[in-house]
Amino acid sequence: MRLTKSTDLALRIVMSLAAIAEESTTTIRKIAEAMEVPYSHLTKVAAQLQHLGLVESRRGRGGGLSLTARGRRASVGGLVRALEGEGDVVDCEGATPCPLNAACRLRGALRRAQEAFYASLDPLTVDDLAQAPTGPVLVALVGVNS
Repeated sequence: MRLTKSTDLALRIVMSLAAIAEESTTTIRKIAEAMEVPYSHLTKVAAQLQHLGLVESRRGRGGGLSLTARGRRASVGGLVRALEGEGDVVDCEGATPCPLNAACRLRGALRRAQEAFYASLDPLTVDDLAQAPTGPVLVALVGVNS
């Protein structure tokens, strides 16, 4: 299974925020530079995380992004499900429906594999992802605002 670029970036954002102290913040620009990704794309992804209640943003001097308590406890599997949506791995119903659709065993097998993928991520929390050795590397890359 392959994650969308937006989901990949969302995971990078929450990992970065989980690595810094709870009272600290960092900026989208710092994360974008550290991860070598477009600032504009990261801004859209951060807005989506804010909409999910996982990230909060403060404007002004000393402002920036921080992870909410809910964000720290969030299941990685649940987060990936929310970002990727509930769609199937393959599109059997597309513009040209698959002729095997009525008798296909592959679709069910792929759905079970997809759920197994998510289930393997369910026990992990965002905080778990930022534990050593990852956390210190993220803090060095991203930096913090006091």
